Parts: sequence; structure tokens; C-alpha cells
Amino acid sequence: MMIEQGTVAAIEQDCLWVATVRRSTCSGCRSEAGCGQSMLARVSGHNPLLRVLLNGHTTDQFTVGDQVDIGVPESLVATGSLVSYLLPLVFLLVFAGIAHHLFASDGITALMALTGLVAGGILLRRFAWLSRDNPRLQPVLITAHSALPLRNPVC
Repeated sequence: MMIEQGTVAAIEQDCLWVATVRRSTCSGCRSEAGCGQSMLARVSGHNPLLRVLLNGHTTDQFTVGDQVDIGVPESLVATGSLVSYLLPLVFLLVFAGIAHHLFASDGITALMALTGLVAGGILLRRFAWLSRDNPRLQPVLITAHSALPLRNPVC
């Protein structure tokens, strides 16, 4: 399990929004200079927010600014990355292949390839929206470094 430290940025009724520190990934990666995530963090000036489900904890245990440790299984990161990158590309290739076979026109093939890429992205976004409350696909709260101790820590 990959463990990241973050700061509670917002508290909702069923989850925490955590700004990750990104120490273990960005500063330790050899490709930090060419990484899109690192570049976006520098340009935007803030760290991305992760939605962390409470898993039985109550929101009164947390305040904005608390430090928390969250864990994400490595298999989830690998599978999520693979699906996120490959699904739109597969749709692009399938749509382009069908268009080329049916119309044999470069313009229509290119337009259908772009349509497939967008359709794959929309499908991926829809899946992410539908699985937002699935605890197997969300970061897990490991520990909290606040004044209020966790009543039921998740390990």
C-alpha cells in the first residue's frame, strides 16, 4: 500500500477532501522534470485534492488543516492508470478502424478517431462518477495527526 500524507482541505458529510503533500512521489521520481502531474502542480500552485471516505468515522473528529495519512493499494494505482490511459486509446483505434473500413476516407477516419477518443474519455468519467462511493476504489484513511484521536482507526 502506498501511503501519502496530506492536509484536510474540506469536510463533507460523508468524506474528507485531502490535499496531498506528494513528497514520496514527485520528489523521489526520476522523471519529475517531465511529469505532467508535477508540472500541473507547479503551474496551478496547489496540490490536487483526493476524496477520502470516512469509513465509519464522524466528521467531528476532523478539522480543516489536520494532517492525515491515507493509503492507496498499489494494485489500484496500476489498474487505474492502465484503464485511464488505455480505454480512450482503444476507443480511438476501434472507431478509426470501423470508419476506415466503412468509408475509406481519411477525413472521416480522423473525425471518427477523435470521436472515439472523446467517447472513451466520457465513458471513463462516467465510470469514475458511478464508483465514487465504492470503498474498494477510494483512498483509505490510515491515521490522523489531530488534537482529536480517531475512535475506530482503519489499518
